[in-house]
Amino acid sequence: MSTAGTGTPTPTAPPTTAPPASASPTPSAPVSTPGQNDATLSPPPADTVRVTTAKELQAALSAAVPGRTIQLADGTYTGNFKITTPGTATARITLSGSPNAVLTTSTGGGYGLSLAGAPYWTVRGITVTHAQKGIMVDASDHVALEGVTVHHTTMEGVHFRNSSSYGVLRDSTVHDTGTARDGKGEGVYVGTANTLTDRSDHVQILNNTIGPNIGGENIDLKEGTTGGLVSGNRFDGNGLTNANYDDSWVDVKGNDYVIENNTGVRTMNDGYQTHTQQPGWGCGTVFRHNASDLTGATGTNPAKYAIDVTNYSADCPVTVTADNTVTGGTALADPGVPIG
Repeated sequence: MSTAGTGTPTPTAPPTTAPPASASPTPSAPVSTPGQNDATLSPPPADTVRVTTAKELQAALSAAVPGRTIQLADGTYTGNFKITTPGTATARITLSGSPNAVLTTSTGGGYGLSLAGAPYWTVRGITVTHAQKGIMVDASDHVALEGVTVHHTTMEGVHFRNSSSYGVLRDSTVHDTGTARDGKGEGVYVGTANTLTDRSDHVQILNNTIGPNIGGENIDLKEGTTGGLVSGNRFDGNGLTNANYDDSWVDVKGNDYVIENNTGVRTMNDGYQTHTQQPGWGCGTVFRHNASDLTGATGTNPAKYAIDVTNYSADCPVTVTADNTVTGGTALADPGVPIG
């Protein structure tokens, strides 16, 4: 078993916020611990603004203050909605609704929901659809997207960008992205291509269903980003086009990620890939306890691997543990990659 020279990350299962003595714990809710993702702390519920129209929603977002909850009634909210007010570590701001509270654009252009310079928000339960991009998180740390549904976007579904660190996407559904079918439009995108200045670090992608009909990879983790966790997700690669290199569920170009406890079905070539787009990147990832079904993979690569470590070397090690499994395809990993 190899370990990264930069230090193999040692993730833990998402811990839980301690419940009151009379309550039962909620296993899926990550807890806040110093230096880790504290994006899932809930704000006090007393300050609640209820909205029923797009105009009311725009006004509520503009007037948001730390500690407030904006509660959406079921219905359709048409517009490009933008959040710019920051919450705080002790008083998060929450936008909440059921999956029947649907944010949509009038033309299919722009962002369905944008957070810009807006840390410590929780977006919970709602649906975002019919936009160029679904949910964009820009320069906003500690943002939690919980139980959301994002579908039918021209480009990516969810994007953590411009050094948005310690974000969480969990218990959510993303499908039918990249509807132009040009090999773009990832389900979840972390960072920015061809730059090392976007430090969207320590993003956690937990217990989601991603796919089918994702126009790029289900998840793309860009160079310049570090230390994220991809755990407990179900990937469906039906809809991959093999255009623009979208031929796997997850492509890791950042460093020191942990990819664990995921399942995947239907792909073009491989299940998971690592790449070095910039020197010194695409290194240190740990793959463990992932179940990959490559049956029927139709890509043009003659060899198809559950975990394709395209840049393995002593200077850029990747760890693949023996508890990963593969059905179909050529092998668990490329020849020369140690399994331990």
